[in-house]
Amino acid sequence: MQAGTSVRHARPTDASQMARVHVDGWRQTYRGTVPDGVLDDPGLLASRERFWHGALTDERWARNAVAVAEVGGTVVGIAMAGPPPDPEAWWQVQLHVLYVDPDHHGSGAAAELLDAVVDPTAPAALWVADPNPRAQVFYRKHGFAPDGHARTEDGVRELRWVRP
Repeated sequence: MQAGTSVRHARPTDASQMARVHVDGWRQTYRGTVPDGVLDDPGLLASRERFWHGALTDERWARNAVAVAEVGGTVVGIAMAGPPPDPEAWWQVQLHVLYVDPDHHGSGAAAELLDAVVDPTAPAALWVADPNPRAQVFYRKHGFAPDGHARTEDGVRELRWVRP
């Protein structure tokens, strides 16, 4: 991992910085797929901040693991994983969120975040946008592969990837 970068459990006081990384990640990843009106909504950042505050304080989310990568006290990456929402899932954990600020791509922060929220030896699953070659190369490198399931949510086609 890049010198000066650390990964730790997220705290409620991180919610605003986490929201910024999340929204920036969406805008970078989904621009051209999701309508600009959604990505440029003036309330999007506040909405994501409320989401992250809830994810870090509400008992309903207590079984999730949430981590941040930071450099010099600034959050540059976020990750969240938890129990799979599908009761018939054979994997133990599902990655729900993983974004790293573009200025820190290639720093190793994403790999550290993934390992912080998903045991590297545990069967796991995630949904990844298609196309999203950068993310797909990353997940393949970490043992994930598409299992043939696809869905479309909010206009974004996603593929399910699993790691046995």
